[in-house]
This record gives sequence, structure tokens and C-alpha cells, in this order.
Amino acid sequence: MRARNSQSSVDISWFLIPGCEWHISPLGRSYFVNHNTRTTSWKKPTPERPAGSVMPECIINCGSSWYNTNLAWLGTSEDTMSISDGLFRRWTRAGQPVGKPLNNEGGDVNRIAVSPDGLMIVGYCEDGRVRLWNIKEGSLIGQPWEGNHGEVWCLDWSPNGAEVAGGFDDGTIRRWNPGTGRQIAPPIKGSDKPVWTIKYSPQGDKLASGGQDDMIRIWSKDGELLIEIEGHDNWVTSLCWSKDGAYIFSGSYDCTIRKWQSIDGEQLVVFHGHTQIVTSICLSTDGCHLVSASVDYSVRIWDLETNQQIKDPLWHDDCVSAVAMSSDAQYLASATFGLGAKVYVWNLEAVLKRARGIGVRVYIIESVSFLNSFVHWSGQCRFQYEAQGELFCFSFIPLLNSLSGACSSIQRCTLVDCE
Repeated sequence: MRARNSQSSVDISWFLIPGCEWHISPLGRSYFVNHNTRTTSWKKPTPERPAGSVMPECIINCGSSWYNTNLAWLGTSEDTMSISDGLFRRWTRAGQPVGKPLNNEGGDVNRIAVSPDGLMIVGYCEDGRVRLWNIKEGSLIGQPWEGNHGEVWCLDWSPNGAEVAGGFDDGTIRRWNPGTGRQIAPPIKGSDKPVWTIKYSPQGDKLASGGQDDMIRIWSKDGELLIEIEGHDNWVTSLCWSKDGAYIFSGSYDCTIRKWQSIDGEQLVVFHGHTQIVTSICLSTDGCHLVSASVDYSVRIWDLETNQQIKDPLWHDDCVSAVAMSSDAQYLASATFGLGAKVYVWNLEAVLKRARGIGVRVYIIESVSFLNSFVHWSGQCRFQYEAQGELFCFSFIPLLNSLSGACSSIQRCTLVDCE
């Protein structure tokens, strides 16, 4: 679909749920046509949340119109940092603002990265300069950093906090000493296309980059190109390393997530599930789970032992631009962008317990045979039985007009909810 007015038309099909159109009125106001419900509204249509979907612990809405693509947890403080309307904002896990937005003199902030100790934040500003802030004091540290070489698309700190790397729209990667703001080495360049994502290895001896040329590159600490990885069918948007540095995970415009050996670039796994652009990925600190965000309005959690998605997606009311995990791997934060964007906070432990079926299990029964008698109402039947010390609660909609008898065997059922 396209955003339409009398003068221009912009392709934004990835921004809307299927079956919807975005129009602009003669007065410049957006309105939406939903062919699924045959309705027209000033409000952007949102996907229908499946019954029994996991709900976030908190949804943060500061009343702004846009969240950018960066989000970060601050160490073990359980606070998050986001960009809202070009300003740094800090939130508690309960959704309360912490202090005022950070002071800024360079215009809107577009990219951020938090230092490993959670005390400082580096950001790229609208005036083309990179700056450093003290998070607790909310003040700038020193002068803008050296260089003004185009737009910065991504930033990352080395694990020891000794350097910061930035990926630029001209295909270069530049590195700074955060203590002085000076560049520490000549620029690295592997392509003329923008670098959208960079990540230091956990050991700090390598740097991975990806971007608009569909490639992943691994660089030595000295800036030497070690390996080029080809495999994605579209732009690479996000990268993360395994804890031991043996593997790299990548998200892409091609709607997939892939796992690679970092030593030789061999592709090991392709994760399928998202139906739109994968915007952001992160790995749990224990290395057991991969989390991905997408324009398809979902965050998905993957079990890296089985390489399978864990239960149902975590659904949002808009396209998801970023996801981040707390250092203790207990919570997830995800950010949506666009009209009325928000930050969602999820209890990861609760999500995983639900996926493991801890508690009462509710199933849809598609095929059963019967004995004795049943209780049924509103076309639905429920029963409980105990097996191997666990209590199971089943719910199903009979296909016949009347049923009697108790279930003696189950031919096919589907898990739909866990309480």
C-alpha cells in the first residue's frame, strides 16, 4: 500500500497491517482505510491481539509522536534509556520518568549507545556531531567529538569501555577514545553503502559490521578485514555475538535471522517466523535465548538449543523498532515507532514459564472420543484430568450440535494458553 495525497505517493506497505491504506487529506491530516473491517478512521489500525496473548508488564507512553530505533537498559538499575522526539529519556521499569530529558545542545539525538558500566551515554546529534553525556547528572561531558563526516547510523562501545565505534552513511567505520573524543585510528571502509549496525565481540578483539550492501564483515582490532559473510538477501539491520565469540547472529530486511560461525562465516541456522523486516536482535546473558523485533508488530523469542521459536510472539500495537534485554536477563524492553509510539516492558521469566507450561494448561481439542457424560455450554466443552501428577484443563468447541460422554482419548489438540 501507499500513502496517498494529490501530490505524492510513498510506499509504506511495511508500516501497516495487511489490507489497510494510509491516505492524506487535502488539509494534510492522515487517515486510514481498513478493508478488513470496511472502516475509515483517523487512527492507524492495529492488529487484533490473539486471545490469551502474553501481555507486557508495563507500557510506557510519554505522549510523544515518535520513538527512534535505539533503546538500552542501564546496568542492573532496571531503568531504560530511549529516544523520544529527539531527546534522551530515562524510565523506571514501572514506567515512571527519571528526572528531566538529558540536556542537549546539538539538536535532536538520533543514535545512542550506553557505556558498559551504565554511567555514560554517547549519541549522534542532528548537527552531525557525536557527544558524550553523564547519565546521572544529565549533563554533557566535554566538547563534541572529533570529526564531522556524515550521518552516523549506529554506535557501539567496546566491552572494556576504552573505545566507541560508529558506522557512517558513506560506508566507513570510525573509532574514538571516549576520554578525549579523538579518533584513535584511520577509518575502516568495506563498502560505499551505509553501515547500519556494528558490534564489538565480547572479548573486544573483533568488530562486526553490516549494512545496506547485504554483507557482514568482521574486522580485527587493528582494522584489518578478517572475513566477509554473504548470505542475506537484503540489508543487514542488527548484529549480536555469542558470549564466547564463536558465533554471530544477524537480522535483516529479508525477514530472517541467521546464525554464523565467526571464524569462517559458515551459515549454521536460518530462523524463519517474522513476516516483515527484522529491525533489532539481542542475546540473553546466559546465551540460551535470542530475541528479535520486527516491523510485523512482534517480538519473538528463540530457544538456541532447539533453534525454535518459544510459544507465541509478544504482540505490539505498532511496528517494533528496537529490543533490549536487562543485564540480569529478567526483563525485555521493546520500542515501537510512528504515531503514538511506546516502550513495552516484558517480564522474560514469566514469558518463559508460560512457554514451558508451568501452571494450568488450556488446549483446543480438535478430535476426541467419548465415554460417560460431559458438561458443556456456549458450544464449548471443558474437562480436567490428572496425569503423572499434573492437572490438565482442556477446552474445545465441538463440531457437532450435541455431544455427550467424557473424553477417553485425544487424537489431536493444540496448546493455546497457559495460566
